[in-house]
Amino acid sequence: MDIKLDPSRDDLPLMANTSHILVKHYVLDLDVDFESQIIEGTIVLFFETGNRFKKWSSSTEVACRSESNEACRFRMPEPCQIPVTSTKTFSSKIGYDDFVICGKGGKDTSGKDGNHDNQEQASGISSSKYCCDTGNHGSEEFLLVLDCCDLSVLKVEEVDVAAVPGIEKFTRSPKLRNQIVHELAALPADRWREQFDSYARCSQAPGCGELLFDTDPWSLQIRKTGAQTAADFPHAIRIRYRTKPQGRSVTWTSDQSGRPCVYTVGSPINNRALFPCQEPPVAMSTWQATVRAAASFVVLMSGENSAKPTQLREGYSSWHYYVTMPMPASTFTIAVGSWTEMKPEICSPSDLAIERSSSPSEADFRYVGFCGHMEYPCRFQNASATAQKIIPHRVFAPVCLERACQETLLPLIPPCLSAAHSVLGTHPFSRLDILIVPANFSSLGMASPHIIFLSQSTLTGMSQLCGTRLCHEIAHSWFGLAIGARDWTEEWLSEGFATHLEDVFWAKAQQLAPHEAQEQQELRACLRWHRLQDEVQNSPEEMQVLRPNKEKTGHVSDSGSSVIRHGLNPEKVFMQVHYLKGYFLLRFLAKRLGEDTYFSFLRKFVHSFHGQLILSQDFLQMLLENIPEEKRPELSVGNIFRDWLESSGIPQPLQRERQARAECGLAQQVSAEVAKWVRVNRRPRKRKRKDREVFEKVRHRWCELIVKHKYTKAYRDVERFLQEDQAMGIYLYGELMLSEDPRQQHLARRCFELSREQMDRSSAEVVAEMLF
Repeated sequence: MDIKLDPSRDDLPLMANTSHILVKHYVLDLDVDFESQIIEGTIVLFFETGNRFKKWSSSTEVACRSESNEACRFRMPEPCQIPVTSTKTFSSKIGYDDFVICGKGGKDTSGKDGNHDNQEQASGISSSKYCCDTGNHGSEEFLLVLDCCDLSVLKVEEVDVAAVPGIEKFTRSPKLRNQIVHELAALPADRWREQFDSYARCSQAPGCGELLFDTDPWSLQIRKTGAQTAADFPHAIRIRYRTKPQGRSVTWTSDQSGRPCVYTVGSPINNRALFPCQEPPVAMSTWQATVRAAASFVVLMSGENSAKPTQLREGYSSWHYYVTMPMPASTFTIAVGSWTEMKPEICSPSDLAIERSSSPSEADFRYVGFCGHMEYPCRFQNASATAQKIIPHRVFAPVCLERACQETLLPLIPPCLSAAHSVLGTHPFSRLDILIVPANFSSLGMASPHIIFLSQSTLTGMSQLCGTRLCHEIAHSWFGLAIGARDWTEEWLSEGFATHLEDVFWAKAQQLAPHEAQEQQELRACLRWHRLQDEVQNSPEEMQVLRPNKEKTGHVSDSGSSVIRHGLNPEKVFMQVHYLKGYFLLRFLAKRLGEDTYFSFLRKFVHSFHGQLILSQDFLQMLLENIPEEKRPELSVGNIFRDWLESSGIPQPLQRERQARAECGLAQQVSAEVAKWVRVNRRPRKRKRKDREVFEKVRHRWCELIVKHKYTKAYRDVERFLQEDQAMGIYLYGELMLSEDPRQQHLARRCFELSREQMDRSSAEVVAEMLF
C-alpha cells in the first residue's frame, strides 16, 4: 500500500507503525509554564508487540527523506546532560521516592541550536517507503515510529523496570524487562489499581541506556542498536520533551476574565504536538498524568477521578488523573486555567446524592453478560453503574460567567444525562466535567472522555441552544468515544449519530408529549434539509462523500501507517456534511424500522460494540439482521453504501422523501410567523428598549441582518460578536466580504486583525483566505 505523505497537501498522515508494536499505557509527568507558554516534562510509554514480528526491511512503510535519497542520520547517545529544573517546577511526586528520573539537574543545552527541533528540518515527507540505511550498525534494526509534530525532543532512553522493588511478583523472569512489561499489561481488570500503581513506579525507574532518535515534520523515529525486531525493542521507554508556543495541539490564550489559560483545541493534528504518541485509532491505550502548575490554576483533564490539587512548595500544585478504559490517544484532553467551579444556587437532594457517590471499587464489578472489548473495568458489567441515570458532574468557567452558568447550563445537565440514559442505557463514563472555554474556541462544543468543552455562545439566549448542544456532546460518550470509528474518514459514525440523538435526548429532557416531540424534530429536520442543500451547493464534491475510501476503508499499510484524506484542509473543520447526511441516513433507517424497534436495536448495538472500533458495515450489517424481511425491500449494505455513503450531493432516497413530505404543523406556524414579521417590519415604528433584549437572544441572526441591510448604526454589534463568539461568528466574515461594501470589508479586516492571534489555526486560515 503506497501512501503519499506530503505535508504540503491537505491530507493528514498517521505515521505510527502500529502493526508492529502498540502502546498499552502512557505515564505523563508535565510542568505547565505560562510565562514561556511551554509544557515540559517526560512521557513513559509501555508497549506490547503487534501481530507481526518480522525483521525490519526496506519495504516497511514509514516516511524518510526519499527526495534527496539521504540515509537517515540518527543522533548518537550523549553523556546524560540533565536540564536545570526551573524554580517554578518540581520533580515528579506520584507518591514514590525510590527513584530520581535521569533528565533533571544539569544545564540544558539541547534544542537551542535546532538539533532536537523537528520543525526546523525543511525536507518534507514525500513517500511512505522508509529507505533508511542504518549506517555502520551492521544488520538492519527495528524502528519505532511515533506521531510527533511541533515538539522539541530532548532525550529518549530505555526504562529499567527490573530495578523497581517488588516488581518480581509480576513475572517469572524478573531480569527480563520486556517480559515484566508484558505481564504487567496482562493483569486482569479487577487488579487495575495495582497495575496503575506499578506503572507509576516503573515510570520513575532509572534509565538503562539512551536510544537513538531522529525527527521529521510528522514523526519521531527511535531505535536501539542491536534490536532487530519489535520483540527485541525496549517495551518501556522515557521521552523528555517540551512543546512549543506555536504548537498546533494546544492554544495559549486568555479567558473571558482576561486570565491566561491553555487547552487542547481539537486540532486537526490531534495531540501529536502535545506529546509523542501513536495517533491511529487502533492504538487504544490507558493513561495517567501528573501535571504541575501555579497554585492559582485548575487543571482539568480526561480522567475517571475528580482530581484535587496536591500543594507543593513555593505556591505550586500538582494534579493527577487516570483513565482505565483503553482509548485512542487523540481523545486525551487537558485544560489549565483560573477556572471556578460553578455550583447551583440551591442543591437538590438528588444533587447531594450524586455528589456523595464515588468511583466504583473493584468489588463493585459483577460480570453480568459478555463484552466484546479488551478487558478493562467496564461499567456495562457493573450492576450499580448500569442503573445510574445521572453521573456525578461538575461545571467550570471563568467567574464572570457564573450567573449565565447558573441560569442556563446547570439546570439542564441532570435532565439531559437522564434522558440519554433512558435512550441508550449505561453511561460509558463514570463522571463528567463541563468547561466553558475561551471565546476563541472555534466550535460550539467538543466531547472527550469525562470532559466536555462548551462555547460561551451556548449560554446566550434561552435554553434551546445550550440544551441541544449539551445533548449532542453527551451523545458522543457513546458514539465517538465508547464506540469509535476505525477509519477516521468515516466521521458520520460519530457526528451523524450525535446529531440524530441530540433531538431525541432533548425532547425527553424537555418532557415533551409525543406529538410535540415529533413536531419539534420535524422542524429541525426541515432546517437541516436547507442547510444540507446549501452545503452541497457550496463545497467540493469530493468532500461531500461520507465513505471516501470506499472498499479500502479501514485499510492501512503493512506498518500500520495511513493517511486521512483532507484531514488538514482548514475548510473541512466548518463543513457539516458528515453531520447532516449521517443524521438523515439514521433518520431514514429509524423511520423504516420504526422508532421503538430502532432504539431497541441501538441499545443492543451499544452493548455489543462499546469499547471497540467499528466501520460502517459493522453497524449496517447488524441493523439489517434485526429488520424483518417485510421492512427491508431495496435495503442492503451495498445499496446504502451507494446511495448514502459513497456518493456526493443529496442522496436520492432523501430527495424523494423531502419531495413527498408536506411541512409539519410547527413548520407551517413558523413560516406564517416569519411572513407576519416581514409585513410588520415594513411599517414605520419607534424602536423600544426591549428590542435590545430580543437582539441579545438572536445575536447571530441579528448580525446577519445588519450586514444584509447595511445597518451602519449597529456595526458595533457585529464587531462585538466577531470577537466574543468566534464559534458562531466566523461565518459572518464571509457575509461581510460577499457584500462588496468597502466599509463592511474594512470592518471584517479590522476585526480579524484584532482577533487573529487568539484564533485557532484552522479558523484563521479560512478567514484569511476570505479576506485577502
